[in-house]
Amino acid sequence: MLLALTRDISPAIVRCELTHLAREPIDVARARRQHDAYEERLREEGCAVVRLPATDDMPDSVFIEDIALVFGELAVMTRPGASSRRVETAAVADAIAPHRPIVWIETPATIDGGDVLTVGKRVFVGESSRTNAAATSQLARYLAPHGYTVHIVPVRGCLHLKSAVTAVSDDTILINPEWVPAEVFRPLMLLEVHPAEANGANALLVGASVIYPTAFPRTCARLEARGFRVSQVEVTEIAKAEGAVTCCSLVFEV
Repeated sequence: MLLALTRDISPAIVRCELTHLAREPIDVARARRQHDAYEERLREEGCAVVRLPATDDMPDSVFIEDIALVFGELAVMTRPGASSRRVETAAVADAIAPHRPIVWIETPATIDGGDVLTVGKRVFVGESSRTNAAATSQLARYLAPHGYTVHIVPVRGCLHLKSAVTAVSDDTILINPEWVPAEVFRPLMLLEVHPAEANGANALLVGASVIYPTAFPRTCARLEARGFRVSQVEVTEIAKAEGAVTCCSLVFEV
């Protein structure tokens, strides 16, 4: 069974951390409706959805992906790059603990889940403003006994690695090559976003479906032309907080 952990949209989302976007008004009620629809799409794709609560001191709590890295053998609790987010970790660890052994990234390391892309036994870690070398080293040490290899990827022009590249199948990635070097991911097959849709590389693979934002129709057409089954969702309010479809869930087998 697939379990999808999600988290409430805090009323404080209007005070979210921003790095590459100018602050815009966020319609919290609309954001919650979009989040509800996103969760329903996860259910349609076969996930059991468990939503964790959030409080007023968690403006970015909906972006639960940043808080943990869940592998088949263990879960790694992150130490988020934004100190305001570290209050989020305890409840997520409690939710994962029945399903995986847990280890923790320790100070001075910082890492966000949005900077980690796993394809098979290859783990790509973005060098970003939120993730440092100490965290990459700790992660590699935790994963090596389980046969994973960790590959460092320089990230430019965007918040996280997964802003620039995500997996859309076991052997294909969706990528904006302006933000990450494409050669790092060979021999995986690469599908580039439409040049007019720089932010269109974030897609969530769930089972045989790719959950994908409605905001990028030309990249969506490229996915469909390559034979991918695309399930579209509207996440326009969430995007104002530098979020996307992978950010809003932790999906793993239980």
